[in-house]
Amino acid sequence: MAKAKTVYVCSECGQEAQKWVGRCPACGAWNTMKEFKVAPPSESSRRGEALGALYKSSAPGEGRGAVLLRDVSAEALPRLDMCDPELNRVLGGGLVPGSLVLLGGEPGIGKSTLLLQTVLRMPHRRILYVSGEESEQQIKLRADRLHGTAADSPAAGRAEGQGAGGLFLLCATVLERIFEEVGRVQPELLVIDSIQTLSTESLDSSAGSITQIRECAAALLKYAKESGTPVVLVGHITKDGTIAGPKVLEHIVDTVLQFEGDRHYFYRILRSQKNRFGSTSELGIYEMRAEGLRPVENPSELLLSQGSEGLSGVAVCAAIEGVRPFLIEVQALVSSAAYGTPQRSATGFDLRRLNMLLAVLEKRVGFRIGAKDVFLNIAGGLRVADTAIDLCVIAAVLSSNVDTAIERDVAMAGEVGLSGEIRPVMRIRQRIAEAEKLGFARFVLPESNLKGIDRASFRMELVPVRTVTEALRALFG
Repeated sequence: MAKAKTVYVCSECGQEAQKWVGRCPACGAWNTMKEFKVAPPSESSRRGEALGALYKSSAPGEGRGAVLLRDVSAEALPRLDMCDPELNRVLGGGLVPGSLVLLGGEPGIGKSTLLLQTVLRMPHRRILYVSGEESEQQIKLRADRLHGTAADSPAAGRAEGQGAGGLFLLCATVLERIFEEVGRVQPELLVIDSIQTLSTESLDSSAGSITQIRECAAALLKYAKESGTPVVLVGHITKDGTIAGPKVLEHIVDTVLQFEGDRHYFYRILRSQKNRFGSTSELGIYEMRAEGLRPVENPSELLLSQGSEGLSGVAVCAAIEGVRPFLIEVQALVSSAAYGTPQRSATGFDLRRLNMLLAVLEKRVGFRIGAKDVFLNIAGGLRVADTAIDLCVIAAVLSSNVDTAIERDVAMAGEVGLSGEIRPVMRIRQRIAEAEKLGFARFVLPESNLKGIDRASFRMELVPVRTVTEALRALFG
């Protein structure tokens, strides 16, 4: 009888080695090589036959040889409407048939709530919801609590009287058992909550191990591609904020969604870290309520505080994430350093870029803040990567430093260069229109962005600036 072979796999990149090493030879990470057993060839073949017998191939190209590129049909696949505008936006317009989607996030952030309220809005679809963490009674109680949220969907109105009749629940953790139910139900959408709880009987390792995650994810990928059924996986994350399990898991799936936000705040952010069928720059914003997650259609009104008039260190910027413009509030606090080394802290903003902007403010404008503590915060728990926020950051820091408030009817956008110049930003018309819609009276923008813009088409005053000095003079006089 053949014996099982022992190999070592890197939990970061999936590199295999015959013996344990302290540092992965592929990615260079330390102490990431994990030991697991590889089944003998005969057992591996039996395991593949057992899993393959649970679902039949339905892919149109299965069994064919190589084909010419010009003979391949490139028709756009009809996407599955998730009945959620924010989720559809992040996915790129809906769920692609045969795709494998991984949704990750912190414990208690609302991953299961988001998926359950989404499938409740689709009673006209045949959906199998597999849970390895909760019982059927727990899911039923949550579904009853989310019933009002699901009823707000237009799709729910079209299926009046059906309730959740198209939603099948299965509380199981064994992959073979799940595929048996998949063959019986024949769902249009399969939801797995979560991939870390699954295990296959052909392996001796426990659920959540590298071996189990790889085998279960590969089997679900095979099922999704051959049957054309989209599969959504829920994944745990580590304390560093990355998807738990081997890095191979993120390479296998088609889309990786990150559900983030502070559990002590009401807002949740849905981002796409990888998407083979759409853009990764889209952003979905939800508001957590007692009856579930509510999509935020106009985040600008919620992200701007109403009681900060007359307070220093607050500036408003017109930012863009994906195709959506919205106004965010940047808060800064500058104080004398209590210790020898001044502190630099940024929440929702790149700390290295903050240090660069502080250096520009000190070198080009002449404000000495090298010996002071600087704290920066993006209100609402957002994390912004748009470079148009640079001008707003400098304005908020200087406002706190001189303890002078910026007028509340002023919005701004502009990228700051190392020479102190204000560089143009993309899609300035949409930024101005968003600020005007919310009642702002003035908009500070780079002078280069004024080309081709008719000032008479906007009711608000446009203030063009070329350098940081001109911008600060326009804001503070």
